Amino acid sequence: MVKLAKILGIEVVSTTQYAKVFGDIDPGVGLDALGSLKLPVIDKSLFSMVTDEVKAILDARPHIENVVIFGIEGQICVLQTTLSLLALPKKYTPYIVADGVSSSATFELPILFDRLRQEGARVSTSESLGFQLVSTSANPHFKPFSKFVKETKEATTKAGEVLLLGKSA
Repeated sequence: MVKLAKILGIEVVSTTQYAKVFGDIDPGVGLDALGSLKLPVIDKSLFSMVTDEVKAILDARPHIENVVIFGIEGQICVLQTTLSLLALPKKYTPYIVADGVSSSATFELPILFDRLRQEGARVSTSESLGFQLVSTSANPHFKPFSKFVKETKEATTKAGEVLLLGKSA
């Protein structure tokens, strides 16, 4: 999703959960490749990433209506982030990247996705969401996006099978 954000020119807000104890975001995520699209990484102790700093970032961008969410321990942070977004006075539509959400207890994921849908979030896959964001082959970003999809198809399929179907890596 980070590579897709770069291709499409979408800013990325990220948070760490008490980095002093749990560590920083893995460099393999590739946030630094975003350049100016990488907004500050915010350390938090809340389970939701909707901190005062994140609210300020959203408030400074009134054109934003949709928020894409992915992360680890979905039944905790992804759930609480989504619920927090839905509770804000401005109405955002949260899009949850199903193949970008993990849990140390994989049985939690189907329950999580059902709950998120009931609360008003849209649950999708990374590829489906990417095509939705691009929307047409006439989009100037379509060619690099299409190349990206082809290059990552195997890894995306593997991630989906591991995260969503519980297959071994």
